[in-house]
Amino acid sequence: MKTNYWAVLVCAVLYWLLGGLWYDLLFSKQWMALEHMSEAQASSANPVWIWPFILTFLLNLLIAFVLAQVCIWRNANTAGRGAAIGVLLWIGIVGPIVYTTYMYEMRPKELFAINEFYPLVGLCMMGAILGAWKKKAA
Repeated sequence: MKTNYWAVLVCAVLYWLLGGLWYDLLFSKQWMALEHMSEAQASSANPVWIWPFILTFLLNLLIAFVLAQVCIWRNANTAGRGAAIGVLLWIGIVGPIVYTTYMYEMRPKELFAINEFYPLVGLCMMGAILGAWKKKAA
């Protein structure tokens, strides 16, 4: 099996959009309260400064590409298998590493849930797409 670069690109875009939805529409108020950030502080950030958005997208491309390689390696050729790989990576790697940091920093569990369930949902979504998207034979 070869890397489906279109699927990788779509995954990166959708994960990027999920981040906007997650942190702006779904959890912005709770996240700001847990981070002790006021609306004024949040709105004082320069919206024209686009570098973090570009870098985030590039990192999302890297995540999607690596996840695609793991899906290929594990023969995840269905949405369910791809999603399962995304969940497994989060449960076995992302969640424990980040939770350890949160625990020692004595950060709220609720903040962990907001910040880290986003990659859980994202890895599951991207894995499902990568597993389900069949490359057409040339």
